[in-house]
Amino acid sequence: MHALPHDHTGTRIARLRRERHLTQRALAELAGVSTSLVTKTERGVLPLTPHVSACFARALGVSVTTIVGQPYADELRADELDVLIRPIREALDVYDLGVDPEISARSIADLNTEAERLCAAVRGGEIKMAASEVAGLIQEATTAAHQARVHEGWLTLASLYRTSYDVAAKLGFPDLAALSLARLDWAAQMGSDAVLGGMFHYLRALTYLREGQYRTGDRLISMGLSTLQQADASRERQIVTGQLHLGAAVMAGRAHDEDRAQEHLLSAERIAGETGEAVKVHWLAYGPTNVKVHRVAVLAELDKYGEAVEASADIAIPGDWPKSRTSHHFAEVARAQMWTGKLDGAFSNLLMARKTAPQQAKYHPTIRETYQGLEAAHRQLPDSFLSYGSWLSSSR
Repeated sequence: MHALPHDHTGTRIARLRRERHLTQRALAELAGVSTSLVTKTERGVLPLTPHVSACFARALGVSVTTIVGQPYADELRADELDVLIRPIREALDVYDLGVDPEISARSIADLNTEAERLCAAVRGGEIKMAASEVAGLIQEATTAAHQARVHEGWLTLASLYRTSYDVAAKLGFPDLAALSLARLDWAAQMGSDAVLGGMFHYLRALTYLREGQYRTGDRLISMGLSTLQQADASRERQIVTGQLHLGAAVMAGRAHDEDRAQEHLLSAERIAGETGEAVKVHWLAYGPTNVKVHRVAVLAELDKYGEAVEASADIAIPGDWPKSRTSHHFAEVARAQMWTGKLDGAFSNLLMARKTAPQQAKYHPTIRETYQGLEAAHRQLPDSFLSYGSWLSSSR
């Protein structure tokens, strides 16, 4: 019996396939995968990798979020997160209306402190707190930025737009994430900040990565690198440049272009050797550790799961690393371990992902797919395994 809802990924794919009057063989041909993979996926025997999810999404003409079931409406409603989405949309809509006469905005310095606090909250896994506060702060910062019309004001507003993007992306609302990025780009242009412009292209590329549109994502990476060349030389510029290379490496890995992935990893590694660890610069956690973590992710995207597990063994996560990034790494390692048959280790890493950032872990597609894969393996796992699945589909 499945601990997760019966409408798992395979069930959704089968329903979408039947709605389009496709046989399993026809879907396999459209997606470029084997008929056996379609059969096993629909039965819930085989979990999806991000690469295959994108293949099915393209073949069925839907988004990847539709394939994986995001947003997880029942869980969001139970956790009282669904009601926080509409206020964020409304706050994003007033960007060009100028000063709101009914808002008495605090100083830019005070609002920047608040924006940094929300960035830290998201990285600490406190998604609900960030989601509940970001809309009000965006409205206040919008008025403050239009009043002051200074560089710092637009950058503060851009930071809050980034937080709304983070919340939307983590909770599975791609349209809201895209709108947040459009506002971030506008604020970066108002503030004439090329580094922030590079960040915008990086985050936008990630949205195309999730949807399996690798060519567009790669073009955005190139545009981001070009934009950064307009900024003055600085450690900040180096860090964002390095992060773009890391994003490009994962993009190439998911597209199964190993040579290009390795080229980007080497570029990122070289830059990280110059910058050192830079955990809080734009909250990217950039540095040698992040390069190693991305190498694990790239190997997994290339379906080299054994090598990914081996590479993860040498990584020591710094104590000041963001909990959200650490939790994501545990999820990646768990996925690789599952595919290599290391089921106990995979479940242990799922537990670590939950312990580190529970709010993020609950809404993380990789964690859900990995849990489903472990469940389908029909092996002896501790009693806490089923309770983990119940937690994924419950309000707490």
